[in-house]
Amino acid sequence: MVRVKCLDPTDPDYSFLYCPSFPAAVLFSVLFALTALGHINSTVVILMGGLWETLGLVIRVFSVLHYYLPYSFSSRRCGSTHSSIVLMARLVYLFVPEKRVGGINAQRLSLCFVLLDITAFLIQAVGGSIGLLGIHVYEGGIGLQELFILGFIGLVIRFHYKMRRLEGSTEWKRPLYTIYATLGLITIRIIYRLVEYSGGVYTPITSHEAPFYCLDALPMLTALLLWNIFHPGPVLVGPESEFPKKLPLRLRAASPFSARYTNEVELSGV
Repeated sequence: MVRVKCLDPTDPDYSFLYCPSFPAAVLFSVLFALTALGHINSTVVILMGGLWETLGLVIRVFSVLHYYLPYSFSSRRCGSTHSSIVLMARLVYLFVPEKRVGGINAQRLSLCFVLLDITAFLIQAVGGSIGLLGIHVYEGGIGLQELFILGFIGLVIRFHYKMRRLEGSTEWKRPLYTIYATLGLITIRIIYRLVEYSGGVYTPITSHEAPFYCLDALPMLTALLLWNIFHPGPVLVGPESEFPKKLPLRLRAASPFSARYTNEVELSGV
């Protein structure tokens, strides 16, 4: 039987502010892994988001067993954010005739918001790496992440409004509503993480494990389960469902649309 060694929360060598549950950490690690593997033959972006969440829980398991291993509050990465951003961009590319929303090209939409989210994560990582002194930096990164998500939600609403005015397929509705639900669950998690250390280090929230599982891990597990149930695969089909791949420079130079190819044809007299 596994024995968890619990120390005084004020001990600088201890990674937790409470005595963590080993079974709970293992259970959620397995659940996250199962939901992620449900996408192994389908949507890669959801699979990667689920595996990232799983990695965070696996790190937690090892930290519970080995209390001297650091478990930074910045290690709880939200992989579902990237999944929602990329899937939304693909919906725009597939269903919007001009392939843009809010004046932003579908491909740039994906790139910009993923980079913004990574920026917020790096700020959180910096805050987590400098210990308790970095809590305010960490919370700033969390707040910045929610600001970016609110901006992204604005574009999602804009897409919804645009699609309601267009006549045609309504297949976009199910993945769009799933994105809404996922962003709502992510916001619940972010609000929890903002409140977590707002009252200081030693508070009723930080000194108990239940809030972490109820307001952090469970919402993200629910988000992954929603994508298992309402999978976007049946909707994101056809040549227009994928962003065009850029040809290597050598192939582009020899393509029928290049000036080089045209000149060669004219010189040959064809």
